[in-house]
Amino acid sequence: MRTRVVITGMGVVSPLGNSVPVFWEALCNGKPGIGPITHFDASEMPARIAGQAEDCHPAVMTAKEISRCDRYTVFAVEAASQAWEQAGLDIDRENPQRCGVTVGTGIGGLYTFEEQMTRFINGGARRVSPLAIPKILTNMAAGEVAIRFGLAGPNEAVISACASGAQSIGDASMVIRDGRADVMIAGGSEAGIVPFGIAGFAAMKALSTRNDEPERASRPFDKERDGFVMSEGAGVMVLESEDHAKARGAEILGEVAGHGDTCDAYHVTSPRPDGSGAVGAMNTALADAELPASAIGYFNAHGTSTKLNDIAETLALKTVFGEAMPPVSSTKSMIGHLLGAAGAVEAIACMLAVRDGVLPPNINYENADPECELNIVANSARQAQIDSAMSNSLGFGGHNTSLIVKRYE
Repeated sequence: MRTRVVITGMGVVSPLGNSVPVFWEALCNGKPGIGPITHFDASEMPARIAGQAEDCHPAVMTAKEISRCDRYTVFAVEAASQAWEQAGLDIDRENPQRCGVTVGTGIGGLYTFEEQMTRFINGGARRVSPLAIPKILTNMAAGEVAIRFGLAGPNEAVISACASGAQSIGDASMVIRDGRADVMIAGGSEAGIVPFGIAGFAAMKALSTRNDEPERASRPFDKERDGFVMSEGAGVMVLESEDHAKARGAEILGEVAGHGDTCDAYHVTSPRPDGSGAVGAMNTALADAELPASAIGYFNAHGTSTKLNDIAETLALKTVFGEAMPPVSSTKSMIGHLLGAAGAVEAIACMLAVRDGVLPPNINYENADPECELNIVANSARQAQIDSAMSNSLGFGGHNTSLIVKRYE
């Protein structure tokens, strides 16, 4: 019998707030977290809106320590702190080498990259900070989390674009299943709302330009969608082996039952039009969880609000679920696209849906797209007692990850 992987802690930094209760209440109420960009003067940008996470100051870090980290790393530490506290873990009572970290990101230290490159261009090499490279590195969130909590076990940073957070959780669950760790902090973090980040995605025509109606800009599966809204934040879970969690008397919140990873092997940004890559990931996750498609009570779609993604994902969902299509929503309609953190935050939303019997809505669903005909949880949350939920995370480069979480019994 394989080792079961359970969830004992969760933490969130998001445009809707920096705690799981605040985040979840806002999601259930269909509250949009999108607004005008205030981090910099975006008046000349094609896209001038984003989902910004504010007031993130981890209690486990001093102001000086925060200043020595990129914004995405600070987000990761805060989300990990919340999850660690909820889990009730004490590293002095654990074997540190049996406790590890898997925290991914899509881009990493983009704030620092832009800041330090500007210094270099304007002032030369002597103006570049000696901390520039450590702050930029995409593995530094995982490293900093390990340092903060004394976790000396397996440590990795998954970099698979918008699938990073979800794949981190899947990989961490495998580390525990394989017996290499008892405890893993797992998730994703992203902070790319800087001029270069917005300009780069806007140049690809990937971002919504509904600048005068930011709260209505992210509209997955709606016929009038015109692109995704870039956001920032972090989502982190504490995962443990069932035996370890039970031995220390931990409250078990749920279980990571299955995950699947595939690659489209098709295009650097566009999904396979038939959604076959996502189909493979979903079917693999179902097989891993030993569940039929009909057992899934809620599906949190990748649902970016872009033309190609939503159509391809719809085809994938129809292929996998057919007549057993579960209720579907994309919480990106409220929080925007957190890139490398998206999958982790959405996995947390799935676990909360199972816990509370509330399916978060897909807001801004006003004009049905015949090419995206799904069982959409449209505009208002839906009450439903479910035992399992599934989410998709699909990234540039063709990365596909599907996760299944379930009620612990």
